[in-house]
Amino acid sequence: MATNLPDDNFRDSIATINKEGKRAWIFPKKPSGKLYDRRKWVSYFLLAFLFSAPFIKINGNQFLLFNVLERKFSIFGFPFWPQDFHLVVICMIIGVVGLALFTVAFGRIFCGWICPQTIFMEMVFRRIEYWIEGDRGAQIKLDKQAWDAEKIRKRITKWFVFYVVSFLIANVFLAYLVGSDHVLDMVRQGPFHNTNTLIALIIFTYVFYFIYAWFREQVCIIACPYGRMQGVLLDNKTINVTYDHVRGEGESGRAKFKKGEDRALAGKGDCIDCHQCVNVCPTGIDIRNGTQLECVNCTACIDECNSIMKSVNLPINLIRYASEDEVVKKEKFVFTNRMKGYVAVLSILIGIFIGMLFLRNDVEADVLRLPGQLFEHKGDKISNVFTYKIVNKTVRDFDNVHFKLANQEGQIKLVGNQSFLVKKEAMAQGTLFIEIHPAFLKSDKTKVTIEVYNNNELLETTSTNFLSPRSFN
Repeated sequence: MATNLPDDNFRDSIATINKEGKRAWIFPKKPSGKLYDRRKWVSYFLLAFLFSAPFIKINGNQFLLFNVLERKFSIFGFPFWPQDFHLVVICMIIGVVGLALFTVAFGRIFCGWICPQTIFMEMVFRRIEYWIEGDRGAQIKLDKQAWDAEKIRKRITKWFVFYVVSFLIANVFLAYLVGSDHVLDMVRQGPFHNTNTLIALIIFTYVFYFIYAWFREQVCIIACPYGRMQGVLLDNKTINVTYDHVRGEGESGRAKFKKGEDRALAGKGDCIDCHQCVNVCPTGIDIRNGTQLECVNCTACIDECNSIMKSVNLPINLIRYASEDEVVKKEKFVFTNRMKGYVAVLSILIGIFIGMLFLRNDVEADVLRLPGQLFEHKGDKISNVFTYKIVNKTVRDFDNVHFKLANQEGQIKLVGNQSFLVKKEAMAQGTLFIEIHPAFLKSDKTKVTIEVYNNNELLETTSTNFLSPRSFN
């Protein structure tokens, strides 16, 4: 079968770099079509979620919070502390395995439909660009145009709007990192009352501005490692945005459309070589070259090709979601053993995570022996000294926290008051003594259970070892 498919030389370069090694700007045609409309609705929903999530609270906890500096995390309203780091690790592993499963089954569909980089670039900044500078042809003309009044006005307007949007994104991003309450307080108090936060906000604003005003699609092509994972995860049964080269090339290869010509009789494929799939691609690739790491599965080429096929009365879906085996062997999608293995691992991890999530305590108490100390005699009793640490993971204060021995006759004495305050989402620590009469000690190392109460409410139970001299055994 003769085809017009090129050799693999296209893999030696990327569309954003020209032959001289300089930046080549991509001016994609404004997409339209059924899949693009669906992507818009998905993007609007995800954007609404992204901008609202830091300001939604469940039981007083921010819906999503990743405060690395203060080591406070909240995922779907569940607070996580450094003591819960194992849960965060499991959560991250679940995300990686889930993404791997999704990629094995459906390719890089995550990038085109869900990835924040693609959503912001294509559904926010690119649409602003179309609004100010026009479609592909107008943008190319403006780029080549001298810096006259029109070009200066359009470029400055675009850059200003880009900066304002980047500033809004930076505020939301900061709300994820330091908490929405802190960001709202900064707005009320004025930025100069929070200079450190202001500096961080300015840095984030310029980072986002740099990405979406200059670096743009190169994030997906150069910086993001996910595209390179495809080589490991994809196979011939993976659903991808695929060009049907069997139908598109025919026996004689693709050729320009001629009205009234019987293409099947001439052995020509259905691809009329109009290059519209290339013009509409946001990363500048030719999908007809096959699967490429630059492809983000945005479906713009599908909509554009379907529009062209309808205009020349040829069947649609020359470019579509399909696997290589479906194109070559006409095999439908099957759930392979490899996918079943990923599902099994993912199910086990999710089960473990849910179990550990509901078994964890809202209050964590640790009572540890003071380093270098054994025991001492206090009258007729043996005394051990310990340090305690109480972590309050809830959003309410505990104003009367005290200790009791659960399985042993004896006394617990705190350095200072016998009860203390543990504020919400905070930690309290101090020193305590445990005194036990030797008659109640059966060995030189006795395990004692300590209960932590707030008023009459049992918060947590912990245990430690109490040391005594061997002569009392």
